[in-house]
Amino acid sequence: VVLGLFVEFGSSYKLILIKENLTWSEAMRYCRQNHVDLVSVHSEEIDRRVMNVVKRASTAAVWLGLHNYCSMNMWLWLSGEIVCYQNWAPGNGTTPENCSLEKRKGAVQSGGDQRWISLPESHKLSFICSRY
Repeated sequence: VVLGLFVEFGSSYKLILIKENLTWSEAMRYCRQNHVDLVSVHSEEIDRRVMNVVKRASTAAVWLGLHNYCSMNMWLWLSGEIVCYQNWAPGNGTTPENCSLEKRKGAVQSGGDQRWISLPESHKLSFICSRY
């Protein structure tokens, strides 16, 4: 059973927490088939909305639409934008990633100060889809 939690922000941008534990690629596919995409956090305002939503998650972290482009050691949003606004937890996102074993993707911690962390893409987490 997929539990979708709709959170409206104005009429144009919605965030939906999906409480189904999927790998990052599965989560991306789910969002693209059912909504628009995994959420991209381009501003502090959207980050605050994400923080509100992840409080309801049952996993310790929740996937974002954030992926590491290994060959250039860059983090990018699925929307194609480079990460300008950042909210990384200490020791995450700022040092070169070891991609030899598995590609790294970005998630947000559901507890504590809800910062972003880098995880192997095969971890199974809840995730946030966006809709316009």
